[in-house]
Amino acid sequence: MTYSEVAKRLRLPLGFLLGITYLIFARPTPLTLAVGGVIALIGVVIRAWASGHISKNERLATTGPYAHTRNPLYFGSFLIAAGFAVAAHWALLLLVVAFFAFIYAPTMQRERANIAERFPEAYEAYAANVPVFVPRPTPWNATHPDEGDGFSLDLYLKHGEWKAGLTFLLVMAWLIWVTKNGVAAVWLIHRLVTGV
Repeated sequence: MTYSEVAKRLRLPLGFLLGITYLIFARPTPLTLAVGGVIALIGVVIRAWASGHISKNERLATTGPYAHTRNPLYFGSFLIAAGFAVAAHWALLLLVVAFFAFIYAPTMQRERANIAERFPEAYEAYAANVPVFVPRPTPWNATHPDEGDGFSLDLYLKHGEWKAGLTFLLVMAWLIWVTKNGVAAVWLIHRLVTGV
């Protein structure tokens, strides 16, 4: 099994485990929660914007956020994770960066190979002008006959990206409650975990 395959298998379970651990131990302050919440919200918006521009395996997405970065969904996920890390403690950003470097980098590499194979000519020009991860400030303007008409609400709904927005709201509600009721939160978690 290759490292890329291991990273693919670990991505969701490890992300889920880290997320649950975070929810149990995070103790944000009002300031860190506000700053982190804004960063995470920007990530949610980027993911929503990207999901309305991609028709997976049908055409090369180069519009909307795909004109800024080849991986806006992953970049949005990074901002969500970074925002929640900032909300709890800035040092958690190191964990987020490591997670994305070791788990998401091989995933992006594998997907790059797949897309380059499906759309070889279009992808070569696209890859030469649009960065892999960190967005370019101005959009790359390419014209392809199969480019699409811009953001599609149908695609957004089809990809189920509304779930990321709902998850964001639930996590923020929990973190706000924890911020206001720190001792009660510890007690509640203890009761849920131990059943006592």
